[in-house]
Formats: sequence, C-alpha cells, structure tokens
Amino acid sequence: MTTPIAASGTFSLGKDLEVHRLGYGAMRLTGDGIWGEPKDRETAKQVLRRAVELGVDFIDTADSYGPFISEDLIREALHPYDHVVVATKGGLTRSGPDIWEQVGRPEYLRQCVHMSLRRLGVEQIDLWQLHRIDAQVPVEESLGAVKALQDEGKIKYLGLSEVTVAEIEQARQVIDVVSVQNLYNLGNRQSEEVLDYCEREGIGFIPWFPVAAGDLAKPGGLLDEMAKDHHATHAQLALAWLLRRSPVMLPIPGTSSVAHLEENCAAATVELSDSEYDALSAAAAA
Repeated sequence: MTTPIAASGTFSLGKDLEVHRLGYGAMRLTGDGIWGEPKDRETAKQVLRRAVELGVDFIDTADSYGPFISEDLIREALHPYDHVVVATKGGLTRSGPDIWEQVGRPEYLRQCVHMSLRRLGVEQIDLWQLHRIDAQVPVEESLGAVKALQDEGKIKYLGLSEVTVAEIEQARQVIDVVSVQNLYNLGNRQSEEVLDYCEREGIGFIPWFPVAAGDLAKPGGLLDEMAKDHHATHAQLALAWLLRRSPVMLPIPGTSSVAHLEENCAAATVELSDSEYDALSAAAAA
C-alpha cells in the first residue's frame, strides 16, 4: 500500500537501518513543559498508531520526555515495532517542566540505556543518541560507556545531539556516529556547517523544531504566498524545503493531534519547483 511518507524517499542509518526520510518526533506527546502525563493518554497512542499507518517508520524519543512517559507510550502503542525504528536519547535529567540538565557520567548513561531498553521492551535499541555533551565530563568517557554497551549488543547504532563539527570529529574517535540531531529549520540555519559535514560523511541529520519558518511565514511573506499557491500549510512547505535541502535530512515533526500529524505527513508529497526552492533558500539566508 502506497502511503504519503513513501514520497519522502529513504535513508540508511549505518549499514542497514533503512528508514523513510520523514519521521515523527514523540516529544509533544507528554504534558506541558514536556513534563508529566498527556492530557489524553489514549489520544497520544492514537497519534503514534496513525503515524505508522501513514508510513512513518522512524520515531524519535528520549528518556527525558516526560520524563520516561514518551517511551512508555511508544511501547504501549506500537510494541513489538514491526518494521518501525525507534530512536531514543539519554544524558539529560529533569526536575520540573522545561528544566533540562546535562549529566554525562558513564554510570548514569549506562543506567539510561538499560532503563530505555526496559521501557521500550527491546533487547537492542535501534539508535541511541547522546542528548547533550556534558561539559563536566570528558566526552570520551561518556561515549566510551555507551560504546561498551553497543559492543554487548544492547545498542545497534549511536548518534549525537546539538553538536559542532569539531565535536562530531572528536566523538568519531570513540564511536561510529550515524546521526546528528541539531536545531535546524527554514528560519534557523545555524547548523548549516554541521549539515554540510553530515552530507559529505553520509551521516543522517535529524533537524529538531523542523517546521519553524520565522518571518517567512508572516502574512504576505514568501512562504505564505507559496502556501496559497500549493494549497498547503506553512508547515508542509517548510518540511518540503527540508526534504529537498539534503538527501541526509530526516525531519521528525512532532504533534499531539492526529489531524496535524496527517498534515505533516502529507508534506512528503509537496513538490517545490527549482525556482521556489531557490527563492525560499535565498530569503531564509538573508
């Protein structure tokens, strides 16, 4: 059965973990401030199931979302994950809504991995990403701990989040980096150098906060006019631009609404002309 997501194409994380390039980010399934239970737990699970029905086979989460609640919901809704890659992250602790603190101590990261294995109900995590590098701990120590777990078969592939090119290269002395998850969207191109590096090296680039477009989305703005021409939403065009931007791009738009999810997935079928893509690129860069 053909699904909207199929139009996004595919990318292989590592040697053999092939996923469609438009995924789903499960952060927004929790309560306000990414803290506590969702307003409606059954609706949250419905969103996850509908994402898979639409062809999504790459779901991104983290142990800190809730904390723990996002992983629990994914297991309840989707286990045993038939042909669905679940990527999770560790290395941030939570003490309240919108509070995020870095902890990269080896013993803590080992605990993160073991608890994610238990919550997700798997013997091996498809993709585990270090949520943030802890400035208080040498990155070689942090990554050495999870590399040992990878060697034990508890993790298939490893990635990083919110890093510079220099930090990726430092990490690659310890682990094989298959993905990088940085803030990047049409309106915020601060990770351009990192994206270019990932493209050269064949590393998956997972932009978080992917649908933001800044001033381009204002009424009468360039994105607004193009959206009208395509009979599409601003978010759909922003996602279409990302997918066109690089073959290693793996956007993971998140939502707690089935209707919004369906809109986001339909972005894979939106085709920008060369002139539209160039105009958006130039306007965003300016």
